[in-house]
Amino acid sequence: MVRFAFVGRVSTEDLQDPASSRQWQLARAGDLVEKAGGEIVAEFFDVGQSRAVAWPQRLEGGRLLAALEDPRRGFEAVVVGEPQRVFYDNQYALTFPLFVHFGVQLWVPEIGGAVDPDSEAHNLIMSMYAGMSKAERRRIQLRVRTAMAAQAELEGRFLGGRPPYGYRLVDAGPHPRPDLAALGARLHRLDLDSETAPVVRRIFALRLAGYGARRIVNKLNSEGVLCPSAYDRARNRHRSADGWSVGTVLAILANPRYTGHQVWNKQSKAETLLDVRNVGLGTRTVSRWNPGEKWVYSREAVHPAIVSTADFRRAQTTPATRGPQRTYLLRGLLRCGLCGRGLEGAWNNGRANYRCQAVRAAEHVVADKRRNVFVREDTVLARLGGLLIRALTPPGDRFEEITIPRDLPEQADLCRELALTLIYDPVAQTLRADRGDNERIIAYLR
Repeated sequence: MVRFAFVGRVSTEDLQDPASSRQWQLARAGDLVEKAGGEIVAEFFDVGQSRAVAWPQRLEGGRLLAALEDPRRGFEAVVVGEPQRVFYDNQYALTFPLFVHFGVQLWVPEIGGAVDPDSEAHNLIMSMYAGMSKAERRRIQLRVRTAMAAQAELEGRFLGGRPPYGYRLVDAGPHPRPDLAALGARLHRLDLDSETAPVVRRIFALRLAGYGARRIVNKLNSEGVLCPSAYDRARNRHRSADGWSVGTVLAILANPRYTGHQVWNKQSKAETLLDVRNVGLGTRTVSRWNPGEKWVYSREAVHPAIVSTADFRRAQTTPATRGPQRTYLLRGLLRCGLCGRGLEGAWNNGRANYRCQAVRAAEHVVADKRRNVFVREDTVLARLGGLLIRALTPPGDRFEEITIPRDLPEQADLCRELALTLIYDPVAQTLRADRGDNERIIAYLR
């Protein structure tokens, strides 16, 4: 009696039931094995794996390939329930030689028995089924994407994903498909979030007033406005809640959904080779941004607008106005003594200052109190000369024997030449100069 191993696969992408799919594939394989007087003694069934995933990358498929090499595998043949389920594109051509090499037969219901490695007809049929599998997947993708494009353009339907900052999801009635509606599926649409919509409206207003993204970020952070990841921690645990960033503001300014129109196909999935030198490893799916001309817009506004279409377009082209030239002598030299991040320039009251933007970082909580890190440039410059003298004086030498530039810009440049890092501690009110040899030189700013 021939002992068989059953191999199958089910993908959950199209909401298939793994248990039902396994049953019918196993039933087809079982009928073929029973007619041959054999017995299925092992099972390799992948759940949630796309057919495009190569055998070595599948959990059960990879386990079967490893078993082929084991003389004590416990079976002499492998049977499939449906060839399109397990072979895709070039997978048959890459996998079947392993069966032949290790002397394991491959049984397929459509062949009516074992695949004959010397039969051109068998190889042609199996290659055809693998090609049909690829064509079937492509047809499904095309139908789904075409349907979603029509739903977005003609109906303005919300097609999933998280709502943009400034909106929330509300119920839009039962699903139009009766079978899904019977299961309780509902449609959703975007509605204004009373707390965050005014923030988005203000960001556009600041942009139209000539503010650049960096100025908008500084203004929002200085006022303590919660950034998107801090406002909704439940869905953003993977993101930092340290405050607004330039990328966040630019993403809001570039999102056309704030005009009230639904937009779909901003991103798409593409398959790329895992290893260009070994195509047998298969592909991986990556998300890529589509060019603007491929985005699909709803013909009508379908949710409340936060900004008009005209203002949105102006926000894309309005140049940021520049104020008077401002000089930060210590640019790139100062770091936060709490979190280690670089301090950024902040011009207030007609003078240069420096502050840490990561005020919401956990390291900024000291003695149960959140600490802002802010230091005036002139306060640091007043102690910079002394720091440089101490940094340049060899052990045992007298400080007065060291000469440093009197000009403050030249002192700042000397710090860069010496690779000094100036670390400001707002709690102890100290400025620490760390050298490359880890020697620490401290000046008190009190």
